[in-house]
Amino acid sequence: MRLIHPTASGDVDLARAYAYPDGRCVRVNMVASADGGTWLEGLSGGLSGKGDRRVFGVLRGLADVVMAGAATVRAEGYGPARPRESWRPLREGRSAAPPVAVVTRRLDLDLAAPLFTEAEPDARTIVVTCEAAPRERRAEAARHAEVIVAGHERVDLAAAVEELGRRGLERVLCEGGPKINAQLAAAGLVDELCLTLSPMLVGGDAARVLDGPASLTRLRLVHILEEEGFLFTRYIRSPGEPAR
Repeated sequence: MRLIHPTASGDVDLARAYAYPDGRCVRVNMVASADGGTWLEGLSGGLSGKGDRRVFGVLRGLADVVMAGAATVRAEGYGPARPRESWRPLREGRSAAPPVAVVTRRLDLDLAAPLFTEAEPDARTIVVTCEAAPRERRAEAARHAEVIVAGHERVDLAAAVEELGRRGLERVLCEGGPKINAQLAAAGLVDELCLTLSPMLVGGDAARVLDGPASLTRLRLVHILEEEGFLFTRYIRSPGEPAR
């Protein structure tokens, strides 16, 4: 993998290239086709490649918590993040792997799935829901996961991010899907976008990176990496953009 912007160079240190800034940060990581589609035959994996999987792994190793919407968790068959030897220097003083935080209003989750049964005690899966969620399901979820109640009729993502921060989980890595990305952007919560552009056209009905309410977050390009035709971009919120 080589750096092609801002200055061309050879192999790069991905952990340094994607290092988090100090303080709280919400980072969105997505892969998309050259025409903007975020899935192929319903899954993001068909758009990925070896380089994208390396970046994906480094971003998880750097994060305090991995956030994903319930639809993405179901479609992609999420399990807990598994510790990697390469993460040891990245996670000194933290759990060996980041917990996964699932955002869900209806709590329509398989609580017997590995995401809940195989998570390590120090990286227990987190369920982020709201007061309108079925009370019985909330009680059941609390037996299998940490539960954060944020918002009344729907999940208040700003309150959820605030609560994650109070738990020491300030480096938030959101892996989608497009609907939760759009909600984060509409709430002014997106600090960074890490976007892999896959060298293919997919057409069809694949959603864009944001699929939801209109919003505007001006970004500044930090870098572009390239490998085998894939482009790996990192954007940060432009200086002067309103913070959450």
